[in-house]
Amino acid sequence: MRLSVGFAALASIAIMACSTNPHKAEKIDTKIEKGEAVVGNEAVGVKDGNMIIQKKVVLSEELRRIQYEVYELEDRVYGNRKYGSRGLYGSLKDCRLALTDKKLGGDGKLMWTEPLERVTDKEDEFKLGIDENDKLVGISEEYLKDRIDRFRKFKATLQMREDEYEDKLAICRSELKSREFEMKKSKGKPATAEE
Repeated sequence: MRLSVGFAALASIAIMACSTNPHKAEKIDTKIEKGEAVVGNEAVGVKDGNMIIQKKVVLSEELRRIQYEVYELEDRVYGNRKYGSRGLYGSLKDCRLALTDKKLGGDGKLMWTEPLERVTDKEDEFKLGIDENDKLVGISEEYLKDRIDRFRKFKATLQMREDEYEDKLAICRSELKSREFEMKKSKGKPATAEE
């Protein structure tokens, strides 16, 4: 009796584990009654008697969209070596370097800038072998849900860093303008409020 109860409990746990696997593709009912397209992939209609707006995306397109947004945001924050852009991080470094200029009252010593930390720098680890066509290949696999979740976290992190660097850059530029204004004023040049 105990064995059958234990087996039944184990079987129910196994079934629950399978049903909660986030990587299994489940069937989703996307049919709506009296549906009308609103914009692109959104529709308004009735489902189970409730008025709803439904947005349906193809996951490959959603993954492409979020990856593009993340890479673009990372280039805005940290720049892109390939294209020679410096991003907010590089602009902040340049501004802090200008603040050290002795002509502007600096001490000539470089100011510390936090290390550059790209969030997407991750080398894929490939399993090496021979494929079904007898070709030497490297293959990496990742669950689709995990990749989308990872890129959503990257996006949130980069948006936070973008805000931080914009604030730090604005503070630095304000300090630089203030010092330039004071230097012009001390040299007897007329300074205007616009400077």
